[in-house]
Amino acid sequence: MSATASPLPTPLLRHDWSLDEIESILNLPFNDLVFRAQTTHRAYFDPNRIQVSQLLSIKTGACPEDCGYCPQSAHHATGLQPERLLGLDEVMRAARAARTHGATRFCMGAAWRNPTDKNLDQVIAMIEGVHALGLETCVTLGMLTAAQARRLKDAGLDYYNHNLDTSPEFYGQVITTRTYQERLDTLEHIRAVGLKTCSGGILGMGESRRDRAAMLRQLANLPAHPESVPINLLVQVEGTPLHGRAPLDPFEFVRVVATARVIMPASFVRLSAGRGEMSDELQALCYLAGANSIFYGERLLTTANPETDRDHALFARLGLELESLEPERTAPGACHKVGHADAPVTGGPSIPAPVV
Repeated sequence: MSATASPLPTPLLRHDWSLDEIESILNLPFNDLVFRAQTTHRAYFDPNRIQVSQLLSIKTGACPEDCGYCPQSAHHATGLQPERLLGLDEVMRAARAARTHGATRFCMGAAWRNPTDKNLDQVIAMIEGVHALGLETCVTLGMLTAAQARRLKDAGLDYYNHNLDTSPEFYGQVITTRTYQERLDTLEHIRAVGLKTCSGGILGMGESRRDRAAMLRQLANLPAHPESVPINLLVQVEGTPLHGRAPLDPFEFVRVVATARVIMPASFVRLSAGRGEMSDELQALCYLAGANSIFYGERLLTTANPETDRDHALFARLGLELESLEPERTAPGACHKVGHADAPVTGGPSIPAPVV
């Protein structure tokens, strides 16, 4: 985009999408859908920048929930060895390494149904420590009460992750120990205290395209769109009920990414679980379709993830740059350009700031 080019029209943020509307977008000819998503993306974001988060499992396994996709569930015989909550020093070492490799957000996940107040005390110390490094902070700890959400906000937490996973109609075929409404209630507690929301879903669990549309509708029609929308591809783990499901058509995954971009234009759309099984070409299509955030590092909680070097190599091939930390949250020189961690980001089209 040249300096004299007219800015792209900015799509309005809507919260009144019908299921038929969203399904009609998913059903568009592939080229038309990707073009619409790319056009929408450019109205809100620099299309050549990627936000990078790193996720650490701070408490692994022995979860009382029965989520059919999850190897951490105590209901499934996956051979995963439970681990206690990590110590603060270990978490801080991981956060420093994430910052060194270009991550701007450090996410911490604990396999709990809901945290106790004692659990929360320990996690808050981690949040404060990571925040002091200049990184954005995110945690996923299960369900929260309103009072717990307030404590996390007061501790300086930036984001809380709580996925809806799938449509209300398909949900009962995946999870029985927590209701869909309980998930929505936690999201409401998060919003009420002013925390940013990270919420998305998992594809490839046997759901229909209409289920995928219904899941996106739930997210898009929340009172505020989630600032981050992770789109996960099911990682099939032997011993879980969903192991052996037919693999999802890769183009269907891209369709969901593109539709999320169209209906939630100001949100970061994140490629999350399942990237280890994606080709470079599929990931490139997702970036073209509006994905502009990833989790990276060697592991994503308990499943494999592409190594950082592979991601940097792909970004360099595509001419993508890493999003930098906000100036007030980092020391001088912490901006990143792919392949040049000490170089400030320069160039790129003039894009309006994201509206969230």
